[in-house]
Amino acid sequence: MSIEHLILIALVQGITEFLPISSSGHLILVPTLTGEADQGLVIDVAVHVGTLLAVCLYLWRDIGRMTIGTLNGLRGRRDPGFRLALQLVLATIPVVGAGYALQHYFGGMPRSAEIVAWATLGFGIVLGVADRVGMTIRRIEHMRYGEALFIGLAQVLALIPGTSRSGITMTAARALGYERQEAARFSMLMGIPTILAAGTLIGLDLYESGDARLTADALIAGGLAFIAALISIALMMGWLKRASFLPFVVYRILLGGGLLIWLYTA
Repeated sequence: MSIEHLILIALVQGITEFLPISSSGHLILVPTLTGEADQGLVIDVAVHVGTLLAVCLYLWRDIGRMTIGTLNGLRGRRDPGFRLALQLVLATIPVVGAGYALQHYFGGMPRSAEIVAWATLGFGIVLGVADRVGMTIRRIEHMRYGEALFIGLAQVLALIPGTSRSGITMTAARALGYERQEAARFSMLMGIPTILAAGTLIGLDLYESGDARLTADALIAGGLAFIAALISIALMMGWLKRASFLPFVVYRILLGGGLLIWLYTA
């Protein structure tokens, strides 16, 4: 894979992973629009791991509280950090189960530009509606276990390319009345176990394959994605502190609509 292609993939992933616009959808579109060969699952997951490190660095306080809370919980002393850790586990179970069933029984979800286009458009509109009608009065500390499960069930829809894991979980949180920054914060925390599990499995495959060139490509892409993701997260959280999801909704409508016009008229 050329260094130019690696840089493009890393930037696309880093910028889009935690924005509500679907990183997987954009990664599928890269080879479609550029004519390059599909970068493959290994590079996809490598750049996801880069973004994982970025979000862990950005949310280190939450991760620290959950770690301490879990240790205290094991000793019988439950605190907000332990509660948040349990909520993340509960919210992750649905997508793990659905993802396993989809891969095991149906061979995975088709990766096509048409699916990406419809999902980008449709779920972009849903995000806009939820953001407009949802109240902005609740924080993560107010979350109940049933609400965490509801957001986790919504995350299952992210198995459809173009839906956006970040987008659908933020949509669900906004529909429940969570502040925009809090919706984004919980969504990013939800991404940690999912990306970690996928990255671990592919990392083992890379180690066993002994493909030094592929491993080097994966490391370069992951490092670039880390830098891009850290900048993207900081900018998004700064924006949501004072404004709405409207720019992301407009982008999704324009991208989805443009892709559909291109696909059906080309």
